[in-house]
Amino acid sequence: MIKFLKGVMGADKYERYVEFHERSGCTHAPMSRKEFWREHYKEQDRNPGARCC
Repeated sequence: MIKFLKGVMGADKYERYVEFHERSGCTHAPMSRKEFWREHYKEQDRNPGARCC
């Protein structure tokens, strides 16, 4: 149940990013959690999509 809620809320995005990074065979180290969220929010600001505000 908790895993489901994390998925719905997006709290597991970093964990999914790290899993994808490992599976994709990237040779460089994955971003830190702090770097990941910083980039995530920058991307949201550049491309707001369907957000209301």
